[in-house]
Amino acid sequence: MPAILSSSNYLDAPNEELVAAAQQGENKAFGELASRFERMVYLVCWQRLRDHAEAQEVTQEVLIKAFEKLYQLQEPKAFPGWLRSIASRQSINRCTRRPPTIAVEPHTIDRADARHPAPLESLLAKERKSQLHEGLDRLASLDRSTLMAFYFNGRSLLEMSDDFEAPVGTIKRRLHVARKRLAKEIEYLQPA
Repeated sequence: MPAILSSSNYLDAPNEELVAAAQQGENKAFGELASRFERMVYLVCWQRLRDHAEAQEVTQEVLIKAFEKLYQLQEPKAFPGWLRSIASRQSINRCTRRPPTIAVEPHTIDRADARHPAPLESLLAKERKSQLHEGLDRLASLDRSTLMAFYFNGRSLLEMSDDFEAPVGTIKRRLHVARKRLAKEIEYLQPA
């Protein structure tokens, strides 16, 4: 059994002697081991977690667990591998316990809760809807029925061709003209 090291010899001591001293209750010996192997533990954790903050957190957990379980290590030379396996297990445990990461697009962050529009947006939408219906009411019957069939009733150009008994080209022209007339009516309704 190796002799207990003095604090001044910790920096130069081989890992095996530090492990033996730490197993005999020398906390400073374990502190030296922790500082020597902290980077290795962090890298093992980071490889699995790919998150700096989480890897740092798990590194601390690994070192605490190693300190608590050091008495179980029977071969001091095996300390680096033993520590690496603890780091690997702790990282795997963290991966399985954490919720899945959800990628968020920047435009979704701007609008925290899309289910409930902001009051101003809701008010503006109501106003636009009101102006749209008012503009439709001001149109001639043929323009209004053409726009209503296409945009509100979801009729295709072919269906509208049958409904209005007109060629598809005529329906396209009617839609184009009706949209322009509606735009003028809505522009007229908007405040200056």
